[in-house]
Amino acid sequence: MNVGILGTGQYLPTRVVTNKDLEKIVDTNDEWIRTRTGIEERRLAEDDIDTSDMAYHAALGALEEAAIDAADIDLILVATVTADTPFPSVACMVQERLGAMNAAAMDIGAACAGFMYGLITAKQFIETKAYKNVLVIGADKLSKIINWEDRSTCVLLGDGAGAAVVGEVTEGKGILSFELGANGSGGKDLYQNENDQLVMNGREVFKFAVRQMPESTVNVIKQLGYSKEDVDYLVPHQANIRIMDAARERLGISPDKMAATIRKYGNNSAASIPMALSESVKEGKIKDNDLIVLVGFGGGLTWGAVAMRWGK
Repeated sequence: MNVGILGTGQYLPTRVVTNKDLEKIVDTNDEWIRTRTGIEERRLAEDDIDTSDMAYHAALGALEEAAIDAADIDLILVATVTADTPFPSVACMVQERLGAMNAAAMDIGAACAGFMYGLITAKQFIETKAYKNVLVIGADKLSKIINWEDRSTCVLLGDGAGAAVVGEVTEGKGILSFELGANGSGGKDLYQNENDQLVMNGREVFKFAVRQMPESTVNVIKQLGYSKEDVDYLVPHQANIRIMDAARERLGISPDKMAATIRKYGNNSAASIPMALSESVKEGKIKDNDLIVLVGFGGGLTWGAVAMRWGK
């Protein structure tokens, strides 16, 4: 059985916060942020919009594109580190709001790599014929855990959600190979502290990411016996343009073959990859039969990559 993506969706808050806006509240400047991260602006959710709200709207888009009713979803997986409440899960909240009465539901905690973990979890359930259609969502309201006095992190992050309906696709399409990994000893470099604020050792996380993202990208291609030249499009976690370019250059592909939404959305944690994927599909940058690679890393430390032949 071949398992792939049947439809994608995304949700973006309407509030735009530019680098110039951040100059007013923290000791930083537009040039420093742009040259070191590639970010020019980001979206922040209003107080009355929480993670489950963004997840719900992204899910609606994915269901519409997949032409699947909520009642036909068997499982909802939400990757997030900023749930509305410790419980019930965001997945349960989305299930109720969608009216997906036949779906099991649970959240996944793998930080920015969470969508990759969700995608591969969905693949296993479908391949074993336990479920037919799985809704995978990456959603985070990072503005809830940002320390606005920490200029090394507050300039990086934004809010949003991305979603995908995963199900059976035709022969030769869908997920062809994957890699998931974790290194718990690196958890001290990226975590949420006792004040519920995000803390990051930027130097160590950068060193890890600039090595792991390119390595995982190449690994999933090698698993297939393909060469780097066979890759048509790359969708990396939108963490830092220098990290993203390291993965792209390892594949030897041009900038126009890489999803790069970081300039306008920043780092959206688990929402980053599905948002970039959905936008690339809707803009026609990913075409039927393209070989694409999704790759990301996150707190834990965690990482994941998927090679996929696009199409139903």
